[in-house]
Amino acid sequence: MKIAQVAPLALRVPPQGYGGTERVVSYLTEELVRQGHDVTLFAGPDAVTAARLVAPHAGAPWPVKPANRWAYEVLQLERVFEQAEAFDVLHFHLGFTHLPVARRAPVPHLTTLHWLLNYPELKPLYEEYREAPMVSVSEAQRGPAPMLNWLGTVYHGLPKDRYALCDEPGDYLAYLGRLAPAKGVEEAIEIARRAGMPLKMAGAMLDVDGSYFDEVVAPRLTDSDVEYVGEIDDRGKQALLGGARALLFPTRVRESFGLAMIEAMACGTPVIGFRRGAVPEVVQDGVTGFVVEDVAAAVEAVRRLGGLRRTVCRQVFEDRFTARRMAEEYMALYRRLAGK
Repeated sequence: MKIAQVAPLALRVPPQGYGGTERVVSYLTEELVRQGHDVTLFAGPDAVTAARLVAPHAGAPWPVKPANRWAYEVLQLERVFEQAEAFDVLHFHLGFTHLPVARRAPVPHLTTLHWLLNYPELKPLYEEYREAPMVSVSEAQRGPAPMLNWLGTVYHGLPKDRYALCDEPGDYLAYLGRLAPAKGVEEAIEIARRAGMPLKMAGAMLDVDGSYFDEVVAPRLTDSDVEYVGEIDDRGKQALLGGARALLFPTRVRESFGLAMIEAMACGTPVIGFRRGAVPEVVQDGVTGFVVEDVAAAVEAVRRLGGLRRTVCRQVFEDRFTARRMAEEYMALYRRLAGK
């Protein structure tokens, strides 16, 4: 099939550091190319891909400053729709900005919504575009928007060989994610402290989170058992996650998915996560980790990690969360929309 993948412009595809959506778009695009499909990626000019790349403006300084990004997103949509009839299907990862034009497109389209949908100001959009074909990344994500035209749920996937099983972990717990209040950083530190285990933390600190890091996180790093290793790449994730007894995922919000959980499972590392959002869909309680209600339950779960097998965590990853499986499920949706 001839497929257009339309990526956000905020970060490179794939991102060099922080960035979940752009990472998933890259994994999907490269796997579709590997499977022999004719794929065009609409993304920033610095994207690295085996697909045909179309950038909104080749001479643009990149990355684009947030204040100017709308101008390039308009240009990006112009590039997509001037070529639309060359494709069998258009796959958007933008949220909602494309919907007024996509509604009038001459070819089928679908949108994967990668983010939380529980913002009240989005409800008028849900009502207006309730016919637009949408894909969720978890069943839990759909809750605030049951009126949307949900084609299906496709869980994120990673290339099978991106991370390797580590069957002999070290003696510490890991946290991987943005250093922001919503992600449960304080809870992760408290769980490790009560469990009597060191904690290694990695992840991005965005400008909006700077004061939180300085005021809340940094003072706790004086404890010799809490270490912040910064933002890390795939090699760093392999070392951090592969060496951990467990990944702590004590989110405070209804996560749409949570890539860190399947990255840990790919290394054979179980996940201890709070029962919010997609966590119970991703983590099989008592098999690939533990789904718990609060800090106290998480501490108890740390003590039960010896009953889990890391080889099983890896096998569940291979069965449920590979890029190949993700691409095959999207292909089924593309064919359904295109009548093929």
